[in-house]
Amino acid sequence: MTEVLPTASEIKAATRSSPAILVVEDSEATAALYEEYLRSADYRVKVAGTVASALGLLGSEPFDAVVLDLNLPDGNGLSVLKEIRRQSLPLETLVVTATGTLAVAVEAMREGAFDFIVKPFARDRLLVTMRNAMERRRLRTAVDTYESEFGRNRYFGFVGASLAMQRVYRIVDSAAPSQAPIYVSGESGTGKEVCADAIHRRSTRAAGPFVAVSCAALPRESLESELFGHRKGAFNGATEDKKGALVRANGGTLFLEEVGEMDAGLQSKLLRFLENGIVEPMGGGMGEAADVRLVCSSTREARQEVKLGRLREDLFFRLHVIPVQLPPVREREDDAVLLARHALQRFAKDEGKGFRDIAPDAEYALRTYAWPGNVREIENVMRSVVVLHDGEAVRLDMLPRHISENTRGAGVPTIVKPAPVDDDPATTTSSGKPRIRPLWISEREIIEAAIAACDGNIPRAAAFLEISPSTIYRKKQAWEALDRGA
Repeated sequence: MTEVLPTASEIKAATRSSPAILVVEDSEATAALYEEYLRSADYRVKVAGTVASALGLLGSEPFDAVVLDLNLPDGNGLSVLKEIRRQSLPLETLVVTATGTLAVAVEAMREGAFDFIVKPFARDRLLVTMRNAMERRRLRTAVDTYESEFGRNRYFGFVGASLAMQRVYRIVDSAAPSQAPIYVSGESGTGKEVCADAIHRRSTRAAGPFVAVSCAALPRESLESELFGHRKGAFNGATEDKKGALVRANGGTLFLEEVGEMDAGLQSKLLRFLENGIVEPMGGGMGEAADVRLVCSSTREARQEVKLGRLREDLFFRLHVIPVQLPPVREREDDAVLLARHALQRFAKDEGKGFRDIAPDAEYALRTYAWPGNVREIENVMRSVVVLHDGEAVRLDMLPRHISENTRGAGVPTIVKPAPVDDDPATTTSSGKPRIRPLWISEREIIEAAIAACDGNIPRAAAFLEISPSTIYRKKQAWEALDRGA
């Protein structure tokens, strides 16, 4: 028997890359015509003749678009449109009907239809409309992807929408599913334990335990016992056996905060565990195997820890596989206000207070303050405000004096416009008329002068200019690219 091979057009139509279209039309002849039109443009087509069959197909397989007749034998096609909207199905709908009244069109659009076509219509009318629908779907998908990857203002325990935090979220997304050790660096109060917890919850070990140990909070003997456990009688006060954090974290994640504070002997013992997976308790005896993913942190950069002799170089190479650098709040655009508002709502609920928002003058103060204590300082300030005051909005006079007076004392800086940066320094033409300079040059001068007047503090300059810091960062990047190409 001779094998019949599919044609090139049949293969193309059968691939998932071709958009799938559901035609809902009770007239077999009309449905066949629409199907012919669409297949000629390489769309994959299925046909339903009733509301029930259309809903059945929509519930069983994905479609990119629906060509929907409103007059169907078992009901109005609008019921299909409403169900698409109710389920938030990611598709576009083209409504076709012989009764092209304005009321029908408005109702269809209200229910989410992309366009409305009145019968009869030409092939090109359908294909152009379908192409436009597919383009809108592509753009909506791109926007959804952008928002999911770059527009997150919360991520597990993190609160922040800045580009700096979006980069952190993406690193965690990529690194968490692996088993590789992760080293988190950042100033005090930037959320290193929050990051470790996010890594754990995003990983394949999320069902296992998350154990955190501060290496700076315990003396050497206590830290060794806390990490590796001990046998009864191993030291004075060891009245019973104790399992260490490495064993307690078996199958999960162990977070070692300030790992550089661990003394050299313990670092050597930890390195031995990383090499053989056996936990050796204090007091000797049989070791115990443990499968643990390590996340370590430090307020200093890891290589600096090695240079200072605080971290063994061989241990550094075992721990510093995937570095994560957490940005300070002052480098996180408008995140200070976002963090403050989040903390305010949480503490107001805990304390039974009526705060709902932050007044503009207080918001400005929060945005322009440097926050040396980072997220922890923001939370402490907002807790203090909630405990000591009440109202619907936080006012400037409710903030601690060092924040409110810092804002008032700073005043509005004097911005001196620099000399023109264009090729011709003359400000007038030969006819004496004012020379018109490109808007971007004047804009650049004003922004750069504002940054200089604020001693390089971009968030503060943005506040005075009444624009977002992200706008300045974006424009600076464009100017630098232009300068490099000049």
